[in-house]
Amino acid sequence: MNIVRTLRTHRRTVAAASAAVLAFSLAACGSDSGSGGSEDKAKAAGITLVKSGTLTICTHLPYKPFQYKDGTKVVGFDVDLLNLLAEDLGLKTDVVNIEWAQVTSGAAFKAKKCDVGMGAMTITDARKAAISITDPYMDATQVLMAKKDSGIKGLADLKGKKLGAQADTTGKDYADKNAAANGYTVIPFNDLALQENNVKSGRVAAAINDNGVLYDFVKENPDMAVVTEFDTGEQYGFAALKDGSGPAIVKKFNELLAKAKSDGKYNEIYKTWFGVEPKK
Repeated sequence: MNIVRTLRTHRRTVAAASAAVLAFSLAACGSDSGSGGSEDKAKAAGITLVKSGTLTICTHLPYKPFQYKDGTKVVGFDVDLLNLLAEDLGLKTDVVNIEWAQVTSGAAFKAKKCDVGMGAMTITDARKAAISITDPYMDATQVLMAKKDSGIKGLADLKGKKLGAQADTTGKDYADKNAAANGYTVIPFNDLALQENNVKSGRVAAAINDNGVLYDFVKENPDMAVVTEFDTGEQYGFAALKDGSGPAIVKKFNELLAKAKSDGKYNEIYKTWFGVEPKK
């Protein structure tokens, strides 16, 4: 937030007027113009930003409805949740599209490419060892999507067929783990859109990914169907640097998430993107 001070002078003399101009110039270079005020808020929370006045967010697009481009703007459920952090600190946001593995491994934070990572990221022990992770903000599970008329009802129906999975995700981990028992071949895709569209085109027989994104795709593509769910018991968190400012960012977000859940803001954001309020 930019705060502009109004400087009053009596303008009795040219010297007084000159002093007023000088005072205004100094104020424009200080904390009230640009990012000084927000920098103070961030520093007070123990956060050093990679870019002055900005919360820089790494993700891998698209992952609708969590984060995707609407025109030139990145929008989504995760975006709205991280806006709570940016607004509290008085920061702008800048979203950087990057390989997903750089977020989950912590490489993006070590290279100072961003302050925080979003992407409906499942919390795992391996990821907790590499990065700082917030409290869970959503429960999730893996699901299987196929063409509605395919006759596919589960993994056993994929014997001799190809199953699409998104690289560096827990969905691919689940697909790999069950491949030998069910006789299918896992085909990795670099992003969600490629994975989904390759099921539509018939290059792969089905796709496995998080329930939120595949149900969203089915909603807009009536020829597709989520044919089964797998009870993987996953939870999502946001990522940050393992040390340095990372724990401070996590602590601040956790406070804001708890507040949003108590005052109804979280439910409001959830309903905007999923059409219903979260289950109690």
